[in-house]
Amino acid sequence: MSIQARRERERAEREKLIVTAARELAEAEGWDAVTTRRLAEQVEYSQPVLYSHFKGKGAIVAAVAVEGFAELAGQMHAARAEAADAGAALEAVARAYLAFADRHPALYDAMFSQSVELPFATPHAPLALHAGFNELAEVVQPQTTADDVGVLAETFWAALHGLVTLTRGGRLPREASDERLALLLARFGAR
Repeated sequence: MSIQARRERERAEREKLIVTAARELAEAEGWDAVTTRRLAEQVEYSQPVLYSHFKGKGAIVAAVAVEGFAELAGQMHAARAEAADAGAALEAVARAYLAFADRHPALYDAMFSQSVELPFATPHAPLALHAGFNELAEVVQPQTTADDVGVLAETFWAALHGLVTLTRGGRLPREASDERLALLLARFGAR
């Protein structure tokens, strides 16, 4: 192994350590608790080392978000792959999405609520963002004859995000979650 390859591997390991520490701290204490000073203490590197990897907290949150999109895409893909038919796939992906948001509230916030400099809905978006959106498009496509599956996927995503956000914020009672999901799925033709 060359010295350059070792340095690149060590750099990637440090970046992963920083992202993991940020994610764990956010899940434990919220994003306000995540500062470069706290992260430096947590990973046992100086703040200048953190800044050699990331421009600042926003870039770290963006890296956490990209990691989250990759995980969400993988979970939705697995749910879709196990489904027996198109209707079951739509429901499985919706349930995977909602479960992911419920299990990882700070990660979900990094992905959808924190201010991050990620290009959404463009060809320049990270592959993980495209992968997640493509999973939604795959499950709504059989439910439509429309040419623009993307708009239908955006609408389905917006509905799922609305359910997550309003339920987490206490605006919708949690005990009616299954009923709301069943209604949404019925409107998208899954039932």
